Amino acid sequence: MYVKEEKGVLVVERKLPLFIVTGASGSGKTFVIKELRRILPDFDIFDPDHLVEFIGHDWEKMRNIWLRVARNIAQGGRMTILCGTMMPWDIEKCVDFPFFDHVYYINLHCNEEIREQRLRERNWSDEEIENHKHFAKRLLEIADEAYSPPMPTVDTSNTDVTEVASQIKEWVLQYAY
Repeated sequence: MYVKEEKGVLVVERKLPLFIVTGASGSGKTFVIKELRRILPDFDIFDPDHLVEFIGHDWEKMRNIWLRVARNIAQGGRMTILCGTMMPWDIEKCVDFPFFDHVYYINLHCNEEIREQRLRERNWSDEEIENHKHFAKRLLEIADEAYSPPMPTVDTSNTDVTEVASQIKEWVLQYAY
């Protein structure tokens, strides 16, 4: 809970959790959104990358905007799921971070061959693909140490989108209230 002043009156508001579906590019974060919206209608679910065309690649600004949006949604009593690559040490720097009870992360991951195939379909360079392969490995390595609670991983390599969404739903519901 937090206390704020509105028109000279102190108002107590309950903090809600924020959920982040993260992962390296090509892991299926955007692809799963439609199914998540179908099976979790009481949550607001967004792809943070949808603002890139308006604000460019200013990732700090992007994170701050999305946490502000999620904070405003939380003030209405609803929880938010952001499906985009976000790291806890960056989220913790956001102005609105203190207004969440907790930020939970789940990692979407696919094998290197699938990731390369997906990124080649987007016309990514060899260097960009290699960078994201390394980043994906690093997310797996730090899942237990850099995240609290430890960040679970859903393998999207050959898993149907409905199953991936179902696993995310199960994870979200264990922390939602």
